[in-house]
Amino acid sequence: MPLPMPRTTAHPTPSRAVLRLTIALTIALILGVVALAVFSQRLLAGPTAGSGQGWPLAGIDPAGAPATGSGAVSEALSEADGLLPETATVFDEHYPAVGHLNTSLLEALQSAAHSAATEGIEFNVNSGWRTPALQRHMQEEAVAQYGSVEEAARWVASPETSAHVSGDAVDIGPFDGSYWLQNYGAQYGLCQVYANESWHFEFRAEAPSDGCPLMYENPTMDPAMQG
Repeated sequence: MPLPMPRTTAHPTPSRAVLRLTIALTIALILGVVALAVFSQRLLAGPTAGSGQGWPLAGIDPAGAPATGSGAVSEALSEADGLLPETATVFDEHYPAVGHLNTSLLEALQSAAHSAATEGIEFNVNSGWRTPALQRHMQEEAVAQYGSVEEAARWVASPETSAHVSGDAVDIGPFDGSYWLQNYGAQYGLCQVYANESWHFEFRAEAPSDGCPLMYENPTMDPAMQG
């Protein structure tokens, strides 16, 4: 008499609906990971030109500061008005945009730059001192982009009130340079003044002992800009 064959337990085959659901969930997971990576990269890089979130003008440095290179402004303006090449640093005093900065501001910048250089970080000056003509041109560009003087004022001051025209403000890049100053600038009297302008720094003599004052949300909140 033959021995009985052992019984085998059949494994059910997944239904097509389950397979489709599994594939859809896998694709959704992959797309989610990609989207998160892209978002994180953009967040670290900062807002892009024309996004309405940060940098006001069409010519924008990666650090965020409004560009004042020759391609960003009228051909009638020149280095004598405060235009700078992309490679200008805080030590390039032969450029008026750097050399005409307030002495205390420039000395503080150069001192901080020496310290940052030990970490491999360089301070580029995206914009420093400007003539009223350059400031007016930048203001007009901002008005054209944002549609009103009031909205443009969140990013670009008038020639009469701008700290750049008086030589009391500097825009620093690239990102690692401005980020370094955000963290350590107070030790040298260098403070970020406006929350929406991470690249804009001014000298505050009391900062090394008292710390930097609270930032204004944007220049329109600054009493100095109301003139």
